[in-house]
Amino acid sequence: MIGSLATPDTTLAIMNASQQSEEIQKNAKTLEEFDKTAKEFEAMFVAEMMKPMFDGLETDGAFGGGKGEEIFRGFLIEEYGALIADSGAIGMKDTIKLQLIKLQETANAAQ
Repeated sequence: MIGSLATPDTTLAIMNASQQSEEIQKNAKTLEEFDKTAKEFEAMFVAEMMKPMFDGLETDGAFGGGKGEEIFRGFLIEEYGALIADSGAIGMKDTIKLQLIKLQETANAAQ
């Protein structure tokens, strides 16, 4: 009975609404990916900026130095960068995210 009430215009409207809903979900996923990418970039940037701070530290001693400490220091610096990026203290994430969105809009407009 309801099917007989549906006109071609109603069916078209339902199809358009369904497509718009899918597009909104896709855009939300893309924005989440942009947010994650921007945060990762900020963490990497901060870690690279921090590396020179640790270059001058001497690691001599009974339990210091060696390849293990060199590897640990790299992980430690990466974690510091991630923590600083998570805290929002630097504030690059939002700017990077906006630039990613603009790049995506430009790419979509070119298609």
